[in-house]
Amino acid sequence: MDKAVTIASPAKVNLYLEILNKRPDGYHAIVTLFERISLSDEIILRQREDSALLIVSKAKNIPLGSNNLAYKAAALLREDLGISRGVSIEIKKRIPVGAGLGGGSSNAASTLLGLNRLWDLKLSKKKLLAYAARLGSDVAFFIEDVSFAWGSSRGEKITPCFGAHKSLWHILLTPDVSVSTKEAYQEFDRVVNKPPLSHAALEGSGFPARRLRVGKILFNHLEDVTFRKYPKVRKLKESLRAYGIRRALMSGSGGSVFGIVKSRKEGLRIAERFQHRKGLKVFVVKTM
Repeated sequence: MDKAVTIASPAKVNLYLEILNKRPDGYHAIVTLFERISLSDEIILRQREDSALLIVSKAKNIPLGSNNLAYKAAALLREDLGISRGVSIEIKKRIPVGAGLGGGSSNAASTLLGLNRLWDLKLSKKKLLAYAARLGSDVAFFIEDVSFAWGSSRGEKITPCFGAHKSLWHILLTPDVSVSTKEAYQEFDRVVNKPPLSHAALEGSGFPARRLRVGKILFNHLEDVTFRKYPKVRKLKESLRAYGIRRALMSGSGGSVFGIVKSRKEGLRIAERFQHRKGLKVFVVKTM
């Protein structure tokens, strides 16, 4: 049995996010298209001699206790499977926190996958997906080894999407704001009176088939809500369009905004125009 396991924990962007309705359990029924990208944290799981469960990280803006999703993932496995072994979970953060990139959910999924190896649990993907759904809406996507996937129900029901593109390049901009997903959905419920799109924005995109044309699909129901509260997020999207990037969108509940570019070279060229801005993280990433 391994004494340590190191595993990548990638970020995601949402190429499409439609809110259908609010469910009786308080969650929202959604349709979303996830894309896994090359921006990634690193998770290092180490066996402990005692039964302690510890989160270790130099990041100052993540919880180091039981509120951390990676901690919850390990605790869930221990409780459900009757495991008493301890583990240290080191999180090397690169994915911005509270930015709509799924960093916490990815860390939880990587912890499930890593502990399956570290503790030699031999859990099937089906079982891992079931645990992921208990932890959060986005976690299941990161269990699937796919670049693109549809998420439905509250986001935890995953349908892999093949043939969308082999790879996309993005310029990714993350301002110094931390957006609460819960608050974004609450504000959406309060201010949005229009009926759901019923997938109207997907017409001609290839939905619900597993092959689609990404250029026809970009949409995010939460943009207006986040733009109202954080005008700088709106301005970032407008800036991308001013530089000729027509395919630009906010990811998740924000505040990260991305634009689809033709190549890494184009992404780096446009990134240079944003590097001088204070309070802004700039990445050039691709589909992973």
